[in-house]
Amino acid sequence: MKILIVEDEAKTAKFLKKGFEEAGFVVDVADDGFDGLHLAREVDFDLIILDVMLPGLDGWQVLTRLRQAGRRSLVLLLTARDAIHERVRGFELGADDYLVKPFAFSELLARVRSLLRRGPARQPETLRMADLEIDLLRQRAARAGQRLDLTSKEFSLLTLLARRAGEVLSRTLIAEAVWDMNFDSDTNVVDVNVRRLRAKVDEPFHLKLIHTVRGAGYVMECEQ
Repeated sequence: MKILIVEDEAKTAKFLKKGFEEAGFVVDVADDGFDGLHLAREVDFDLIILDVMLPGLDGWQVLTRLRQAGRRSLVLLLTARDAIHERVRGFELGADDYLVKPFAFSELLARVRSLLRRGPARQPETLRMADLEIDLLRQRAARAGQRLDLTSKEFSLLTLLARRAGEVLSRTLIAEAVWDMNFDSDTNVVDVNVRRLRAKVDEPFHLKLIHTVRGAGYVMECEQ
């Protein structure tokens, strides 16, 4: 199995390379985003361990360009940031797993072996429901061929609802995933933003996709 480690901290990169080689892997190392992206495009790696904070291109940019280029190597993100929205962003861009620094090498090794057993996860580039189409790579959405003018938060909210279509999502879950905040019952940020999103996604169209479940939250489903 061949692994690429993209990590700018020389001590960490050396430690990881040694550990994975001792575990039987073939390991290449890049110390910035440009070199990491170049290697990932040119070589068929089974898995890429990608630090988020990198010189040149950061990990988000490397991951985005990698997926846009059609490369489907497994990607495990390493980051010092533990915010929920950071994790959500990573998965939406096509990451397969996420580990927060500092970490134990034994856990990283276990996660890598688990990912490799599962194989590459084919992340959809487009989500569709009825006449709604969400382009995840370009962060665009359209209904009946009409481009929807969404803010970044509205797009994140729409994507969350679409990814979990048919599932009732509580206001707490939505607040954590989109705003990285604990839901306060006195705060109506979720309701306000769902209302704004509906005005763009549903109101101009006959078929409504975003529904309120009284006392529970919101759900996206296609009801005739």
